Amino acid sequence: MKRWMMVIAVAGIAIFGAAAWFGWRNLRGIGPAIRPPAEDISKVLPSVAPAPATSESENITGLPLRLPPGFSISVFAKGLDKPRVLVRDPNGTLLVSDTDAGRVVALPDVDRDGVADRAVTVASGLDRPHGLAFRCADRCRLYIAETDQVAVWDYDAGALRAGSKKKIIDLPDNGDHFTRTILFLPPPDDDKLLISVGSDCNVCREDDARRAKILIANADGRGLRAFVSGLRNAVFMALHPATGKVWATEMGRDLLGDNLPPDEIDIIEDGKNYGWPICYGKNIHDTDFDKNVYVRNPCLEPFETPSYIDIPAHSAPLGLAFAPADGWPEEYRDDLLVAYHGSWNRSVPTGYKIVRARLDADGNFEGFEDFITGWLRDGGTALGRPVDILIDSGGVMYISDDKAGVIYRVTYGTR
Repeated sequence: MKRWMMVIAVAGIAIFGAAAWFGWRNLRGIGPAIRPPAEDISKVLPSVAPAPATSESENITGLPLRLPPGFSISVFAKGLDKPRVLVRDPNGTLLVSDTDAGRVVALPDVDRDGVADRAVTVASGLDRPHGLAFRCADRCRLYIAETDQVAVWDYDAGALRAGSKKKIIDLPDNGDHFTRTILFLPPPDDDKLLISVGSDCNVCREDDARRAKILIANADGRGLRAFVSGLRNAVFMALHPATGKVWATEMGRDLLGDNLPPDEIDIIEDGKNYGWPICYGKNIHDTDFDKNVYVRNPCLEPFETPSYIDIPAHSAPLGLAFAPADGWPEEYRDDLLVAYHGSWNRSVPTGYKIVRARLDADGNFEGFEDFITGWLRDGGTALGRPVDILIDSGGVMYISDDKAGVIYRVTYGTR
């Protein structure tokens, strides 16, 4: 009996030690992701955009969030639960998926004062709704991607109501990554719908053929197939304004330390494999997971496609949007803005900001610079976590924040 008690004690100590080591290595920087904000950012930021700063020094005093000179930020809507994807309806009203609340919300600004007049529930009782898209052919319909399905709804833009739900695509509803994001391709393929479905694990060989892919289907849901594969969790997609190509943010796997693997921005092209689970970044072989001996290099074009742009590991890139052709300084034209949701498993937290990827006229990457910072605070807390970015043609930008429960409005100049 004593021997068994000793064995059990030693085993318990070993398990505790292993858990402590795992936590120290991977979770000691989790605070900003899980702790409540130190203060309510909707009470700190103004509800109407202040006069824009004219210098860098002016932009780092007074308010918690820092922007480049000439830009201002305010709170457009507050009191939401976990706002995620932003779209405009046919009348120009802003809609957002409020994921944990299981609803889609409209945020009209009828008097156009830069603050939502109210929050109107468009659809409710949903299973973690995320992706939103409108398609207007004979009439306008709202597409909503829930965890387990994509459905199309009749939409009344005047009443701000969706009804007559019709499921058109079944999706897997278990596993690690629950978000489903949708995007219609540009003409002449604007009847084709992309659906991003993440993996059901950190790193594994998937059993479900719909996982770790971007799928494509007709607007009625028929003809579902894989568009691209090898994407662990490409949560957001955007169309390049000049080429019409699909760009996507991709989250790399966890548990390889603070600096590996990089997160990614990928240019998505039909039929390509982006490498996960055996490759990451610029076609680097993940030998920690993949122990097989290959006849060929397992991470090699044209069989696997490398990332277009590498992002620091654990930044958790989500929403992305291209800078507008008008309303902003010329130097920003066609540059890419990316929301870094922020790390949960890096010893020193990273992300929690909006970053500008500078691109030349041909879309070649020239470097990163911070665009909005200040959400990450000292002491292991964060005021918020930016998610999606929507930029109107005139240059007004909206950002969802699923930690603070707000939508921000960013303007340039005196708008």
